[in-house]
Amino acid sequence: QVQLVESGGGLVQAGGSLRLSCAASGRSFSSYTMGWFRQAPGKEREFVAAISASGGSTNYADSVKGRFTISRDNDKNTVYLQMSRLKPEDTAVYYCAADETITTTQRMGAMIGRGYDYWGQGTQVTVSS
Repeated sequence: QVQLVESGGGLVQAGGSLRLSCAASGRSFSSYTMGWFRQAPGKEREFVAAISASGGSTNYADSVKGRFTISRDNDKNTVYLQMSRLKPEDTAVYYCAADETITTTQRMGAMIGRGYDYWGQGTQVTVSS
């Protein structure tokens, strides 16, 4: 089991920046693919970004590419999402997720937002225009 706790959300003006953190407890954090997702009011949850277990590979949704950066610190059991040039359409609850990656197929799926096993409670990000 992995417990995930997000922090760092808040209210920011358009064009501003925020950094989200996700602290993980439990074993084997360094073996998990980690992802960030978001859900805006009235919309389905969508994939934002993913990072491989080693941190060597990342993937982003087109809507955030070039503005958001995902990173991780395996010594601190933490994954981050640095968000820059924020837009009002980035307003959503942001969720951290972990995938207990075992096979190559699972890893490839997790890198595009599929098959995550554990989820945090979410943190609200509101971008004002």
